Order: sequence, then structure tokens, then C-alpha cells
Amino acid sequence: MFDLAQLVPASRQCLQVVATDWSATCGQAQCLARGGDGWQSVGTAFPVMLGRHGLAWGRGVHGPAPSGVAEKQEGDGRAPVGVFAITALFGRAPNPAELGFRLPYHRVRPSLKAVDDPASRYYNQIVDSAALTPDWSSAEDMLRADARYDLGAVLACNTDPVLPGKGSCLFLHVWAAPGVPTAGCTAMAYSDMLRLARWLDPSAQPVLCQTVADN
Repeated sequence: MFDLAQLVPASRQCLQVVATDWSATCGQAQCLARGGDGWQSVGTAFPVMLGRHGLAWGRGVHGPAPSGVAEKQEGDGRAPVGVFAITALFGRAPNPAELGFRLPYHRVRPSLKAVDDPASRYYNQIVDSAALTPDWSSAEDMLRADARYDLGAVLACNTDPVLPGKGSCLFLHVWAAPGVPTAGCTAMAYSDMLRLARWLDPSAQPVLCQTVADN
């Protein structure tokens, strides 16, 4: 596991996800909270689905990839390994405060897009296409016909600075179904995503720590 005390000394909330190996398409998640006795489990563990091609080293607060480890690339179908701030929520709910959400919130709507075109100035951003001049050839609709983005969270992966082609718009979100992998995000049952969204506290500087058991 990454040394959270060194990497994110101010963080007091962590979603820890562990996969069995780099090719795994599923993993086990556990919420952790840090107090005077260090990190302690909160609630019960739950399953998550990962990228259809397994995992790769993402860009977060944890440093460069070790020798021989594949780095996250746009469109590779891999979920990111590393430590990433959880910065915001998104979903269909019109009144997130009524659900107990505390992180900044994007309400999904037809104009809300997740830009995945590395050539765009808005690459790796969620933007309102009605409020700007689109310059991208590819972007994901945040208002989906399925339920995957009914509720989710934004990860600070490939930020500060954003590097073109190193991965974009990586989220925690609702899975399509148990056993169905993702295009690179970390997905879970709606009930688990709702419990997580209510738990996340911006003052606790929450992070995702996604690891491989043999890492």
C-alpha cells in the first residue's frame, strides 16, 4: 500500500481499492478514516469493477511509475493505480444537500460534457458546452441513458498539470452490473456509491488509494 501519511498527511478519509493483480477487472473497496489511532475501517467492504484491460499507473500524488510498470494512457481501458484526491460529486439529484452530500456537485444535464480529446484546451475537464465554444472532437455525455452516471465522484487523476493523452475524466460511478468492467473508471453498486457520497467530507480531504495486491 502507498504511504498515505507521507503522501497526503492532511487527509482523514480514504477509499482503499485493492485488485489481485494488474490484469484484474474487479477489486475490493473499503472506506478508511484516520484518527488518533491511525487509519481504521469504516463500514463493510464492498466489490468494485475496474477497467476492462485491468490497471495501469496513473498520475496522482504518488510519484512516477516504477520501472516496467505500464502508465495510464487515454483509451487504454485501464483503471489508474495510485493515490488521487476525490474532488467533487456528480449526478441526477436536483438537491444534493438533501441527500447529505458535502463535496462540490455537478448536476448532469444535456450540455454537461467530459472532454477526452487530448487536443482540446478542455481535456480532462467537465464543462458546460452551452457556456463555451467547443474545440473537441470527442467528449462524453454526462447525462446518460443508462444509470452509470446517476451518481459518481471526480478523481484528480492527471492534473496539476494535465498532460495530453495521460488519461481523462476518471471517476467513481455506478456499475453497469456486477461483473461488467469499465472503460477505466472504478464502478460499484448504486447503494455503495450513495453511501460513499454521503460519507465524503471536503474538510477531510478524501482520497482514493487504488492498489494491486502484489504492488
